[in-house]
Amino acid sequence: MSSEMRADWVSAGEARDTVLAAVRPLARERVPLLSALGRVLAEELVSPLDLPPWDNSAMDGFAVRAADVHGASAAGPRELEVIDDVPAGAFPSRPLRPGTATRVMTGAPVPEGADTVIRVEHTDGGTMAGGVGRVRILSDQDAERNVRSRGEDLRTGERVLVPGTVLRPAEVGLAASLGRSQLSVVRRPVVGVLTSGDELVDVDGFAEALAGRKIVSSNTYTLAAQLAEAGAEPRLLGTAADSPQSLREHLRGAQGCDALITSAGISVGEHDYVRDVLREMELEVAFWRVRMRPGSPFAFGRIGALGGIPWFGLPGNPVSSMVTFELFVRPAVLRMSGRTAVFAPTVPVRLHADHPSRSRLTEFVRARVETGPGGEHLAAPTGAQGSNLLTSMARADALVVVPAESDGAAAGDRLTAILLGGAPLRAEAGY
Repeated sequence: MSSEMRADWVSAGEARDTVLAAVRPLARERVPLLSALGRVLAEELVSPLDLPPWDNSAMDGFAVRAADVHGASAAGPRELEVIDDVPAGAFPSRPLRPGTATRVMTGAPVPEGADTVIRVEHTDGGTMAGGVGRVRILSDQDAERNVRSRGEDLRTGERVLVPGTVLRPAEVGLAASLGRSQLSVVRRPVVGVLTSGDELVDVDGFAEALAGRKIVSSNTYTLAAQLAEAGAEPRLLGTAADSPQSLREHLRGAQGCDALITSAGISVGEHDYVRDVLREMELEVAFWRVRMRPGSPFAFGRIGALGGIPWFGLPGNPVSSMVTFELFVRPAVLRMSGRTAVFAPTVPVRLHADHPSRSRLTEFVRARVETGPGGEHLAAPTGAQGSNLLTSMARADALVVVPAESDGAAAGDRLTAILLGGAPLRAEAGY
């Protein structure tokens, strides 16, 4: 190992903190309302109206005065004159007088003087002819109920949503209620993805893989999927051959990206040229390696020739690539998207099987977490933990953290598991 690499062999915690300290939320942009789902709001929304804009009915039934229905029962009904019929979208034509009722539908405004809506099932259904009729009230259970007050949800001038809010379906609906067809949100990061290796082929060249001459570049697809899942826009730069010229040609496609991911090619092997080509592009490296398994050959820095954008140098092994993305790249992408909670949730677990190790590195064991008796979380490793075994990652829903200072872990040990694909995210790392 070179002295340069040895000096930059940082812990997983140091790598995480260094990466996050180097990224900031991107600029804002205006997007159509439905395109804002999952994005981070970059403006304050204030209500221009009361919601609901009028006192309205919470039920299909009859708007009445509570004083006229107290004591009503099936054995002793109260009979009222029906003086108006108000469907949803219409308005009352007259106020209530003592002894009268107005038929209303859910959401329709209630007439002046009404403080109650008796649902239809607590009446005889009423009779109407020419806009007037009679109704018998069979229960007073709804007295002083089922009227939704004007401004009950929002008042004019009220602060509704603040910058930094993650826009879920409810927030999108609120914005629509405020008349907003567009919203200002933090821009989605555009992240270039470059894989490299003479042995790799795209999925449309699968015939060569079947013939035993090539391997499909699964990292292209897992990384693109992970980026999309994190709310970023992946820009696939292809698979470069193991030559400086091919790498330079492919890296030109990263112009205009907000970040760059490369997979493989940063070791010190004879055909690992990514490091040298990126140095030609004014690479400033923060570190080259991380004291972890899988994923030790993970590097991070900035590329001056691309405007100083962050560079994530991921390992080539599929599991190592995915694990380092989850621990370091996903939080950074979420931070660039404007999120403050960027870390996956963690839970305490009891290990189901032995995991021997003498690596003296922090290990992230692929596992499935289930709830055992008494609500305790149990974690079972998903088989062999080789960094080339993508099936073990596909079976996993968590990464169990085995501390560096331990000689592995034994069945029954209590450890921490990082949940994959989980929500809600957290503002603090739990490992």
